[in-house]
Amino acid sequence: MPAYWLFKSEPNTWSWDQHVAAGTAEWDGVRNHQAKNHMIAMKRGDQGMFYHSGKDKQVVGVVRVAKTYYPDPTDKTGKFGMVDLEVVRTLKSPVTLAQIKAEPRLSDMVLVRNTRLSVQPVEPAEWKIVLAMAK
Repeated sequence: MPAYWLFKSEPNTWSWDQHVAAGTAEWDGVRNHQAKNHMIAMKRGDQGMFYHSGKDKQVVGVVRVAKTYYPDPTDKTGKFGMVDLEVVRTLKSPVTLAQIKAEPRLSDMVLVRNTRLSVQPVEPAEWKIVLAMAK
């Protein structure tokens, strides 16, 4: 059974439009051990929400893990790795953090409780609710 994840990026660093143009791209630059452990747990085919952090604060697309965890060449310490993510689809209506926080069934979502974590798990029920909110 596939797992679900959320990947956060500042749009001025790596945007959804850039990811769509690339089709499949590495998710590098993660320097948090908790986020690293989540990426280690990922399996090929797992799906994720692409979330614009910063001023946008919204889920804008869906990605799929195309390549599992491997060393990140941008990390000179050798402690961190990355995964490759392929584009699945753009959401018809982005789902904002405010909308997510306003939905009582999402009150335990990691995004609500730990907004700073760049890679985080999403429960299957949360996944369905957020995607339904995107129409």
